[in-house]
Amino acid sequence: MRARTAVIPAAGLGTRFYPVTKAVPKELLPIYDVPALQLVMDEAVGAGADHIVLVSSRVKTPIEKFVTPDAAVVEKVRASGREDLANRLARIGTDVKVTITYQDNPHGLGHAVGCARAAVGDEPFMLLLPDELRSGPQLLNALADSCEKRGVSAIELLRVPMEKVSAYGVITHLPGAPADGPFDIVGIVEKPAREDAPSDLIIAGRYVCTPDIFEKIDIIKPAPNGELQLTDALELQSGDSPITGVLSTVTRWDTGTPMGWLEAVVDAALSNADSADAARALFADRLAR
Repeated sequence: MRARTAVIPAAGLGTRFYPVTKAVPKELLPIYDVPALQLVMDEAVGAGADHIVLVSSRVKTPIEKFVTPDAAVVEKVRASGREDLANRLARIGTDVKVTITYQDNPHGLGHAVGCARAAVGDEPFMLLLPDELRSGPQLLNALADSCEKRGVSAIELLRVPMEKVSAYGVITHLPGAPADGPFDIVGIVEKPAREDAPSDLIIAGRYVCTPDIFEKIDIIKPAPNGELQLTDALELQSGDSPITGVLSTVTRWDTGTPMGWLEAVVDAALSNADSADAARALFADRLAR
């Protein structure tokens, strides 16, 4: 069965962006002229999702308002000449079903995914971390294809310098894989010391999970910080049968920090046909001062 549901965990409070995120959810901060959440939903839809499950917080009511269909807003966007964006807005909540569920307490990514269980049901699902943006749905499509073909979870991987592995979940894979994968993952360790890391391949922010991940989340133990780590549930899955790692080839932006967000905004302005020339002139002027 191919994944048609996309889970987006959006309950975090975005404290790195305080004070703005006291009132505006981080997921709605604009990436030039389009909210980050819209870009993530577009990616999911581009990979075949027709149901989006937002795991939100009850205090983040603007997210609910954003995904509620509003024909007047769509028409205003259309009238401004942004036909493509208007169409993308119009399909959310109409052609694409949206379900909102809540994570009432911040107990980690594993817990957030578990909060989506009733909405997802007994089927594979895409999982997109909204702090990370991608240049297109190609990677997510590849993960969905792999999960459908092999019947096991598939996760995005990146290679990083060994001095950076301690900040990520790092995988162990069966020998013999090509340098560019795919990889049969048989183990995952969260944030290992450099000397203990089994590889230079880290887990990034896109997944397609089989539904038994929920059973694994039910039995994992909290980390020392009290959070349920999704990597622990994936580790259990990989013990049952190797899961698939796909090396990412799309451009990635990590918008979880102000500087990462700014990089995404600058790149978006430079890639937008309506703003590229003005953006280049502005940046050249500022850099020349």
